[in-house]
Amino acid sequence: MENNIKDLVKRGSATARNGFKNEDDVVRKFNDWKNDEDAKKWLIIMSYDLNEIERVEAVKITGSHKADVQVKIKIYLKDVIGAENISIKLVSNPTGFNQIDKRWIDKYVELWSIPKDITKALKLFTGETKPRKKGLKDPRRMFMEEMDKPTQKKIIDFFESNKFLVVADVLKGRDKLAAAWILIYIKPENLWTLLPIAVVINFYGNGEVRIARGGSLKIGRITMQRKGGDGGRPTAQMLQFKINPAEIVNETKNDG
Repeated sequence: MENNIKDLVKRGSATARNGFKNEDDVVRKFNDWKNDEDAKKWLIIMSYDLNEIERVEAVKITGSHKADVQVKIKIYLKDVIGAENISIKLVSNPTGFNQIDKRWIDKYVELWSIPKDITKALKLFTGETKPRKKGLKDPRRMFMEEMDKPTQKKIIDFFESNKFLVVADVLKGRDKLAAAWILIYIKPENLWTLLPIAVVINFYGNGEVRIARGGSLKIGRITMQRKGGDGGRPTAQMLQFKINPAEIVNETKNDG
């Protein structure tokens, strides 16, 4: 699997002819695909024959969906129009992290049928429920490492058992605008990488579930933590999931 990912990353990466700042630029590039070399390469990666394309129409997606851009491709002499949903990850700092999902814990309970005892622990983790335990690093909440060992094990076991459901939901989603592709653009290197979502799910889901140094939870290569920030508003108590989008691209850096 590791070698397959490296090969896919190499084949799906290129230096951008013209850099892009945001989702609107990606939409413009697709809509100008006949003149835009990056858009042509993206369509080829998505298995379209450029000579068979009659029309390409890209639109920006708004709302709480995993896809940021939808591209509709009309093929000559065919009634079927392909629709490709793309999640855009813009990377300003190749070592930084990108939020991929955030919700109130009760929303995750509905999504993944989280048991009550684990739900209780997660709410202590985010501070949605204020802990009674004394001597905590932060009196507003409990870090995972501050919970008793049986509770830590229950959390780890739950996310290990449901790992690929969790990873798929936070990266791909499950509605009609679920992401089929992820387009990563590393601005400092002017490098883009377009990958099928299944490859991304396998990469970021690969690895054990463990409590990380600092008291958050690592699910493969994904970090689950308290959202924090927000000027102390209640939304700081939401649960969030983060990845480093450049990490999958960097898989090929040291591959001789």
